[in-house]
Amino acid sequence: MSTQKTDKELAFLHDLFIAPDWGERFAELIDQHVTIPKKGEVLYVAVGTGGHAIALHERAGKEVDFLCFDENEECLELARAKASATKDAARFERSSIDEFALPDNHFDVVIGNASLVPAERVQRMFSEMVRVAAPGAQVALALPTASSFGEFFSIYWEALHNTGLIDHESDVENLILELPAIADVEKLAEEADLSDIESWTTVEEFDFESGEQFLNSPLVAEFLMPGWLASVPKGSRSELMMELTRLINEERHEAEFSLSVKATLMAGRKARTH
Repeated sequence: MSTQKTDKELAFLHDLFIAPDWGERFAELIDQHVTIPKKGEVLYVAVGTGGHAIALHERAGKEVDFLCFDENEECLELARAKASATKDAARFERSSIDEFALPDNHFDVVIGNASLVPAERVQRMFSEMVRVAAPGAQVALALPTASSFGEFFSIYWEALHNTGLIDHESDVENLILELPAIADVEKLAEEADLSDIESWTTVEEFDFESGEQFLNSPLVAEFLMPGWLASVPKGSRSELMMELTRLINEERHEAEFSLSVKATLMAGRKARTH
């Protein structure tokens, strides 16, 4: 089971393991459906270690200014180092991802990567993205949607039951229900008065050779599991993890265990001044 990592350790894990695999699935959707203007200002929220933003900026050209936010200063340090090495002028600043110290109606494109943002923060994050977007700007949000992680959640419920944590079985239902349906994400855009709302979804799979590899992978151990285990007493987690390992190995029948994710991008245009 994972031990508490520092922000610096999490930043290096993000750069080495998360951005090139998990992050790439969401980045591809953004590349395909978000149009960066030839001139203007772009805001990228929850930028991680910056590789995708720098690639977007490089393709867009020097007449586009990129401002990039993240909450982990160590991630931003890695992003700045990359930008310096490639002589990229994108700016990387520490900020809350759901409260920006920025003026209204300013950016020509606003991109938010909520792929690892807790579900309860996404609505506020999106509201802030819309607020700072200029009238007519494209606002795009990437996130996992309903039916993601289904293979794990079914095993998780069984493991809770088998280890006597029956009071926490309802927590699995809550984890399932807090993932928004695509219609819910589009409704969020409608309520924010966006127009030309569209969404695109791809089903992505992450394969693991065993329960041990799954539970020890940086994606699961450091970025997904802390939220999934949040309500489970710490003293019960070791036994629970052993049971999860056993069930996953039993379930996979000597094949790989696959974790599927519905990677979704929703985009619309800000129709009027707020």
